[in-house]
Amino acid sequence: MHYTLHQLKVFHTVAENQSITKASVELSLTQPAVSIQLKKLQDQFPIPLTEVVGRKLYITDFGREIAVAAKNILEGVEAINYKTMAFKNQLSGRLKISVASTGKYVMPYFLSGFLHQHRGVDLNIDVTNKTLVVKSLEQNAVDFSLVSVIPDKLQLEREELLSNKLYLIGSTLINRKPSKPIRKIFEEYPLIYREQGSATRNAMEQFIQTKNLPTNKKIELTSNEALKQAVIAGLGYSIMPLIGIKSALQQDELKIIPFRGLPIITQWNLIWLKSKNLSPVAQAFLEYIRLEKHRIIQENFDWYEKY
Repeated sequence: MHYTLHQLKVFHTVAENQSITKASVELSLTQPAVSIQLKKLQDQFPIPLTEVVGRKLYITDFGREIAVAAKNILEGVEAINYKTMAFKNQLSGRLKISVASTGKYVMPYFLSGFLHQHRGVDLNIDVTNKTLVVKSLEQNAVDFSLVSVIPDKLQLEREELLSNKLYLIGSTLINRKPSKPIRKIFEEYPLIYREQGSATRNAMEQFIQTKNLPTNKKIELTSNEALKQAVIAGLGYSIMPLIGIKSALQQDELKIIPFRGLPIITQWNLIWLKSKNLSPVAQAFLEYIRLEKHRIIQENFDWYEKY
């Protein structure tokens, strides 16, 4: 047999995702490229690794055993690479972070310099909603999480990074009569929400309830980017984090609508379990953040602090 590490990695990713499409996204490959590598690996075994029922891909019992073996091989190779780095006195290992979805506009700026300094560090970053972020932390599946609302049921340490500001926004395509009260927005137009479990959704609902605002029409979307595009297109209004709409504001696609009680201001926090024994990589990253965060904010978020 002459299968390659690349083929094993592709198959392991397909097996984990139960999908060629999802695996291609995770691996940054085209779907045909994933299918070709999967076929090359399959050609070396007389027993099927996968099967398609209807239009859904399934991993066979034999395929699951090969996926476990592939994972062990890939982890072994990874360990060899880390040991090589360690003998060369270079920081090496894996840094695992879960990020609340809007935090994808924040976290990369706090990672970039650290990863450039330490080429032996690999990064796993999962961008999802607040509920799943907290779950990954609770299960000790990550080193750190980035959230704007601190979970109250976990014993945590935290490092404050950047303020999180939420404004009422609308499309520049919608021309409202200046004489109409802003409150009429909530009666005449749909409000566009994030999905249940989103911190942005929770903040928006709490604000609407506190102000006793009418909400007769509702649209729900499952990503910040989809929500932003819906508002730009004029489907309705929303309360959104400023951090995710910079380009739309600059291009005059969105406008901030002044409203009493807004912006809602929270804080982006890097959090970790108090009981967690941080790895050398995680400890080095935390020290980097504490030393460099003010410079990073000044260099990359100067526009943000002006609002």
